[in-house]
Amino acid sequence: MGALLASSLLSLQAAAQASFTPITFKNASVHDPSVIKAGDTFYVFGSHLASAKSTDLINWTQLTDSVSATNPLFLNGSANVFTELSETFAWAQSNTLWAADVRQLADGKFYMYYNACKGDSPRSALGIAVADRIEGPYVDKGIILRSGMWGQASHDGTVYDALKHPNAVDPHVFHDNAGRLWMIYGSYSGGIFIMQMNPANGMPLAGQGYGKRLIGGNHSRIEGAFVMYSPATSYYYMFTSYGGLDASGGYNMRVARSLNPNGPYLDAQGNDMANVRSDASKPLFDDASIAPFGVKLMGNFLFERKLGETGTGIGTGYVSPGHNSAYYDAATGKHFLVFHARFPERGEQHEIRTHQMLMNADGWPVVAPYRYARETAATVRREFVVGDYLFVNHGKDISAAIKTSQSITLRSDGAVTGAASGSWTLAGTNQVELRLAGAPSPYKGVFLNQWDETSKSYVMTLSALSREGVAVFGSRLIPRTDLQVVNAVHAELSLGNTAAVSANLALPTSATRGAVISWTSSNPAVVSNTGVVTPGSSDVTLTLSARISKGTAAVLKTFTVTVRKTGGPLAHYTFDGSLFDANGIFAPGAVVGSRIDVGGGSIGYEVGMKGNAAVFNGASGIRLPNGLISSNTYTVALWLKPAQLTAFTPTFFGARSTDSWISLLPKGHDFVGGASMLWSGTAWYDAGLGMNIPVGRWSHLAFTVRNGAIVVYVDGVRKFSGTNFPNVFTTTTGIFALGVNWWDTPYKGSMDDLRIYGSALSDAEVSALAR
Repeated sequence: MGALLASSLLSLQAAAQASFTPITFKNASVHDPSVIKAGDTFYVFGSHLASAKSTDLINWTQLTDSVSATNPLFLNGSANVFTELSETFAWAQSNTLWAADVRQLADGKFYMYYNACKGDSPRSALGIAVADRIEGPYVDKGIILRSGMWGQASHDGTVYDALKHPNAVDPHVFHDNAGRLWMIYGSYSGGIFIMQMNPANGMPLAGQGYGKRLIGGNHSRIEGAFVMYSPATSYYYMFTSYGGLDASGGYNMRVARSLNPNGPYLDAQGNDMANVRSDASKPLFDDASIAPFGVKLMGNFLFERKLGETGTGIGTGYVSPGHNSAYYDAATGKHFLVFHARFPERGEQHEIRTHQMLMNADGWPVVAPYRYARETAATVRREFVVGDYLFVNHGKDISAAIKTSQSITLRSDGAVTGAASGSWTLAGTNQVELRLAGAPSPYKGVFLNQWDETSKSYVMTLSALSREGVAVFGSRLIPRTDLQVVNAVHAELSLGNTAAVSANLALPTSATRGAVISWTSSNPAVVSNTGVVTPGSSDVTLTLSARISKGTAAVLKTFTVTVRKTGGPLAHYTFDGSLFDANGIFAPGAVVGSRIDVGGGSIGYEVGMKGNAAVFNGASGIRLPNGLISSNTYTVALWLKPAQLTAFTPTFFGARSTDSWISLLPKGHDFVGGASMLWSGTAWYDAGLGMNIPVGRWSHLAFTVRNGAIVVYVDGVRKFSGTNFPNVFTTTTGIFALGVNWWDTPYKGSMDDLRIYGSALSDAEVSALAR
């Protein structure tokens, strides 16, 4: 009966999906994006004088990206941003512009509220520049607020005190429901302040000093304030970001509300945000004092795609999402949250994201879990709500930890089971209420059908808030029977390249929806049932069997594994007119374009040091088979003859992910004088050689790694040795390439006789390779 129900639901969902068109996105990068609509186009302006535009909040076009003399926002004849804002930069002792905000006033002109800050102190200047067109050029009208005037009188007439006075940055200007103009601003230091502005010229009304403090103080990590009025509830919503903006900072977005534009702003428990500030008696940036307050809308999270689930990659989620703006569309009645986000396993890279917000039964905005893709709230059918969900509880903490999804089920009888237990109800057209064990109050929110970029399908989502200000997200999985689940796991289960194993194998034991994988080895002395590898004096081939089960359904999958003898050679690419592995273990290399994942390209051949050599034209590379190295003990050796030296250009490149990699560089970065180096990120290890290999002449480069001990050689001679080198190759699915990576200028020159070993060769052995 259960299988029949799941099959019926799957058929219903498939029919519903057929009426939708797949969504694609075009991304742009603007840190601290402040949104404004001009005509039929949305614009965002942010830090570093970056900006972008979109007509649909889905496809963004990058307009500007840096503070430069050619940035068109301030380019007007001989004038540029440096000449226009010279007074600002002089005061701030920096030419870095922080979060900008652009508003259109009654005269039809566009007013940019810009700010510069020294960065290591609240020495800041905030001013106004005006333009006839939203894309500029903007002409400076002067500084309106300064901060960080140590030992001098501040704008309120007292001596500036960073614990109670604001940092004059991160402005947002808005009209209230009565047409009055306000500016909210501030970051860390003395908190977030608001002041009334003159709607005729955008300047502060006289006699306000720094204005009224709304939240923060004592260097609380609270910033990026933005106010949105909603006619749907008659509330003003003040959004702020808590924590630090970088990938390890735990940035998270929170909201409080008020019936008045200048407060008081309260959270869902009735706490006045004016009382929220760090404890002055505790160390700087005391997050513990502020974390319990405000309604946390979103922090670090990941809807984790587990083995056997639809789609590819690790799933969908964000790291340090924050410094948002918001927009209410009167024509559609939709509310939008616009913010920047970093991403799991992608380091400090950031992009704009837009999510729809909907009001829950208590008048609080809940954020749709997936980015906006033209979805509209509508009546949801109960059969599309019942099912298995990926579930995220955002908590109230300020932490770099990623809240990874867990599995729950909303049963047809109203019960919630799995990682969270309790009950659920569907009210009205799309309102959900979750009552979960251990939660002091119910979570109230909405169901919404959304586009999931991981599965490339429309899925039912839920988003809800508790009275304690805790947000939960849910993303429904496509209905499947137990047999369909184990078959999907069987189809995806892989151990990577098992033709030349030299290190322990990571054998997965769990998969999607609670499926279990149990392993059996035909030779446990060489590869145990848990994946422990014990190489011997000769190569050994064996079979690993995986039994995949869920409920009463089970399937078997087998893998042939060859364990290489201790320390033996793994791969040898001679480049003698082809890209074959001379050892016959690994597949041939494949020619690619200017990046690892870009097609095209061409590789030539010439006389090299050992027969022929591969010639790289500066626009092509070679993608090597995955899994060449899968341990923390190995050697890489090759001959190089660069045609030119360009910073960061890779020769040998290997990665577990875009966030964990090694790169052998003929020319490194300026911190080591541009010298040749072995580089690793994002643990950031620089094995600089103190010299550059020559252009137009062959050099032999090699490096050995033995459990973190690293030695780099040039022409058989040690040039660098160190410890604690990152352990990158912890799987058999590592990615390897020659001449290219995901980011940098491709290699131009020749390459010969690449050898990879499963041991760290001795000085004498490396020296012999260099002859």
